[in-house]
Amino acid sequence: MEHDALDAGEARYELVISVDARGSGQYSDAEKPLMRRQIYEVLETAFAQAGVGRNAVHLEDRGDGVLISVPGRIAVARLLGLWMTELHEKLRLDNRREGRPLGLRVAMHVGPVRHDSEGICGDAVNLACGLADSSVARHLLEREQADLVLTVSESLYREVVAPGGKFIDPDRFAPARITLKGGEVTAWFQLPGRPAPALGQTTAPGISTTAASGSPAAEEDGYEDGERDGDGDGAAAYRAGRDMNVFRDTTFERSVHIGHNIGTDRRKD
Repeated sequence: MEHDALDAGEARYELVISVDARGSGQYSDAEKPLMRRQIYEVLETAFAQAGVGRNAVHLEDRGDGVLISVPGRIAVARLLGLWMTELHEKLRLDNRREGRPLGLRVAMHVGPVRHDSEGICGDAVNLACGLADSSVARHLLEREQADLVLTVSESLYREVVAPGGKFIDPDRFAPARITLKGGEVTAWFQLPGRPAPALGQTTAPGISTTAASGSPAAEEDGYEDGERDGDGDGAAAYRAGRDMNVFRDTTFERSVHIGHNIGTDRRKD
């Protein structure tokens, strides 16, 4: 295996994949082995269907999930595209037969990874795990009652997702600013097989939609770019519904009434 030749002090740029099960604490001791078996079955089936040998990747058991690193010789686009498609399809079909559907939070990031005899470590690993465990991913999976939610880092979205490719559609991702242990980051979220998630309707703690110009969040949810804390970076979002308008730097030359008069007589000026 390629990793066997690496020293603990060496770092290689690899794809890190963190996989967590939804509501693992709700499984009884008797149910957890079944949950774990299903996780491994869907992962290994997806690897086989994507043409990625099981021995070609590093995999660590995390009890209620799995931590994976994929060497650089395997195209990241294959994991983001074909592997994710096969993973979702296998999980969706299995859940039709299961009394308790398995929900998975999957997160991906590419960065320097260090290997030792105990496993892998590094900031790239921490970020991938943080993305999978974020309140946004948790809330989105629960709110939509989905089988799977995918979260990718900003750099991975920009470099691999945004250009598009086979089974990779950037228009099905939506961005959000989230707070992790290392600070605030931008992450991109997808519900495989569905349109871009409406993160503007998500109310879980720690969520702030970026609503960048031209992004799915800005277009689908009706957000306009705004200012946050006066820094002018366009990070804050304002929703304008059917009966609302957003005014910026506007000077009114006379008294203005905004809104509707309901249940009152209409009078001419």
